[in-house]
Amino acid sequence: VLIRVHAAGVNPVDTYISQGQFSGIPEDLPYIPGIDGSGIVEKVGAKVTKFSVGDRVFFTGDLQCGSYAEYTAKDEGRCWKLPQHLSFEQGACIGIPYFTAYKALISKVDCLRDQTILVHGASGGTGLATCQIAKVLALKVLGTAGSDEGARVVKERGMADQVFNHKQKNYAHKILVSSDFFNYTYTDNVGVDIIVEMAADMNLERDASLIKPGGTIADEWNTAGQYILQLLEGKKLNPVVDKVYPLEDAVKAHHDIMHNQGSKGKLVLKIV
Repeated sequence: VLIRVHAAGVNPVDTYISQGQFSGIPEDLPYIPGIDGSGIVEKVGAKVTKFSVGDRVFFTGDLQCGSYAEYTAKDEGRCWKLPQHLSFEQGACIGIPYFTAYKALISKVDCLRDQTILVHGASGGTGLATCQIAKVLALKVLGTAGSDEGARVVKERGMADQVFNHKQKNYAHKILVSSDFFNYTYTDNVGVDIIVEMAADMNLERDASLIKPGGTIADEWNTAGQYILQLLEGKKLNPVVDKVYPLEDAVKAHHDIMHNQGSKGKLVLKIV
């Protein structure tokens, strides 16, 4: 499927590759970054059955995806129709965040209704995706964010039950004693059932003090795609765009994603 790219997602791994800090860096140069995005189908191969020219799609792939470009060619199994109520910018927010959340919550963890989940870094693209899917699964969602604005986004767009500022020294204690307005105690002072971790190298020791005995820490394709698409079409998931940059400002987008002081969604490059 040849896609005219309208928007590309910006992911931390893009910055690792550009700085030569990722072990899976492709050897063939020049290299076009970008792992997920959205656009319009321009051409289809003879054996393609799922798409027609003119279809709005979102896509994700491997390190050779090349979404930071005007065109990209994808296997039809890596593309899904973009629901009409979503913008191309929102479509570029779906790939890595929602597929990662699916892997953490559904492929790796047997979640039970009303279990308590803690999502670290909940204000970023993957964190918000994880919160939204967790709510679909009827979990009690606690999240952390690095700013008041980020916490507001997690509460409103991630639908978290409680949000904590991870820059406060006593935030871990607050999680253990957290309760809602109805005096429902989320952790019973013994810890959460599930932790989805975006930075295990920094938080794993603290996670161990927050997890309930017997709990699960999940450190962060086709079946996942169909599941996510169904929830998007049912408007149960809502991709959150933080900032949109023109393609020529990709370097600034990379700088911002690595040095932000509190995410509020996903960064996106506008190609068209």
